[in-house]
Amino acid sequence: MNARETINGAAVTEEQIAAWAAEAEAGYDVPELKRRGRGRPGRGAEPSQVVALRLTAAELAELDARAAREGKSRSEVIREALAASAA
Repeated sequence: MNARETINGAAVTEEQIAAWAAEAEAGYDVPELKRRGRGRPGRGAEPSQVVALRLTAAELAELDARAAREGKSRSEVIREALAASAA
């Protein structure tokens, strides 16, 4: 069996692997990597907290439909609803 590695569904080529290896062997600029940080960009001055929320299949479908209509993420729609509720 000839298994192919993929990234986001695209096959990884031998040329890509060789380029990544050469980059690693040349060394990384550690201060630059630390400056950029990891993960998603922050939403404010303080770290955000993750909150688990249970929704029924119907509620989730409604949330996804609204998010798609408005071109937003689930989180954006939920945050807007919370802000409107608190106002």
